Amino acid sequence: MIADSSIIEMEMRFRAGWTATTLLIVFAAVSAVRTWRVSAAGQQPPGPDRVEVVTQDYTLYDWWLTSWENNKVACSMNVDHAGAPTNGEIYSICGATLYSSWAATKTCDTSVDDPATCNGYYLVFVKSVPSQRQVGVIQPPPVVWVSLNDCVPYNSTFRCDKLPTLVLTGEEPMGSEHITSLAGRVDGVAFTCDPTCYLDMAPTKDTGVNLEFWAYSSYGDSSVLFTARVRVAASADPTDHSWYVDILSTRWRGAPLASCSETWSVFPPVGGVPAWLSTPSTVENLATNIPYEYLAANLIKHGVVDASTCADGGLLDNGQVSPCGLEAARSAVNDWQNRFDGLIFNAAQETGIPAQILKSIFSRESQFWPDGTVGHPEAGLGQMTDGGADTTLMWNRSFFEQFCPSVLDGALCGRGYVHLTAEQQGNLRNALVDSVKASCPGCALGVDLARAENSVDIFANTLLANCDQAGMVTDLNNTRNTAVGYEDLWRFTLVNYTAGSGCLGLAINKTSVSGEPLDWAHVSTHLTTVCQGALDYVTDISHASP
Repeated sequence: MIADSSIIEMEMRFRAGWTATTLLIVFAAVSAVRTWRVSAAGQQPPGPDRVEVVTQDYTLYDWWLTSWENNKVACSMNVDHAGAPTNGEIYSICGATLYSSWAATKTCDTSVDDPATCNGYYLVFVKSVPSQRQVGVIQPPPVVWVSLNDCVPYNSTFRCDKLPTLVLTGEEPMGSEHITSLAGRVDGVAFTCDPTCYLDMAPTKDTGVNLEFWAYSSYGDSSVLFTARVRVAASADPTDHSWYVDILSTRWRGAPLASCSETWSVFPPVGGVPAWLSTPSTVENLATNIPYEYLAANLIKHGVVDASTCADGGLLDNGQVSPCGLEAARSAVNDWQNRFDGLIFNAAQETGIPAQILKSIFSRESQFWPDGTVGHPEAGLGQMTDGGADTTLMWNRSFFEQFCPSVLDGALCGRGYVHLTAEQQGNLRNALVDSVKASCPGCALGVDLARAENSVDIFANTLLANCDQAGMVTDLNNTRNTAVGYEDLWRFTLVNYTAGSGCLGLAINKTSVSGEPLDWAHVSTHLTTVCQGALDYVTDISHASP
């Protein structure tokens, strides 16, 4: 047992059958091949240090630097790329004096000029030769994965009938090597174990316990230091005798964690997330039957619904649906509002964004009619704007890297969004808004349904970007703000999505300056007049029924 039972009681069980003597034998064997870089348990790991020498095929190009005066070769150069040697290569291989003379040489066109009048030096390509060389290639480092035993996924958390076992598993990507041991610290208390660790957990405080861990490889190096924060808590319901486990770590391997919890480093509520932040177990549970008036009107206008039995044709003079039209369209409205459920469910599985909040946003923004108005500044199921596209591209790096090459040259995309020119950024934003814009006068119903369907995943990635930006605006690294709750952070994210980071930032700042708690009840009172629309938006979505 490790001491410090006030925080956590943990038992390391060496189930793989390794003994101290065995480890010493392995250490000695590896040391005979290369220097063994091992830190004592609890010390900082040395980190990855691995290079493998491989044979590389390439083409060698021979060039001469030749004198115009006597046609003698002044310098011979071999380069490993097509095209003439670079200035740097000429300087490095031929020396400063020859380089200066060559650089000062004026262009001499022998088809016009007399070669006898040409001075200085000129380049001559000689030949190319297939070659081989030995190069050092950095190999992928070892990693460690975190998982749980004796628990089942439950509402974006993990429910356990007994105190859980945390499992750390080392993984060596180099086939000729293997993980020899793992080491780490739990709230500063050191541990070591075999290639797989089984850590029996005890109840923790509300903020959880900090875990650091790393792996040693037979190659002679280690992984980098990984971290996790783990909370083990009992339910507040006295009739519920389960334990609930939440883990914040990039090394997690298992069912999806509560959305954005790792980004914010904030645990969800004990026992799981509320309904409005959930993803149901099956796509069928996403189904709704809300009598959407805007959707009904569009279905009637575009001939999906026949409202000819209504005296008014189903529409009022102002173009809105009439009571008779709403009743006539009821079945079609129910079918249409659920036609994207499968895509929403899949996007939730892939991105971690709660399926329920994504569907609620589509409901609020467009009533699932995916933009039939040409020239409207807001586009698609989630009504993306130019500012929303900017947030997505700036704050969701992986999405930017995937989307950018479809618009700009890959070399430009490698710079990152913030390092592009204003024109390049504008081109990307326009392309992103266009990609979700389903307006299509020449299409059936006036909308491009294929584009609307493809946009579901884009809007999920847009929400990921907004949760990241909302965390930054809230300044969660400030110790005063670490008590901000998971649900309120999602409410802040909704403000960021619908009103922008400026509205959220001003409200956060006013709340902090006033010395009030940084929760939704107080932050919402500091939204400026132009940002007040976010109040109904957040209330509508956070109180939405699944």
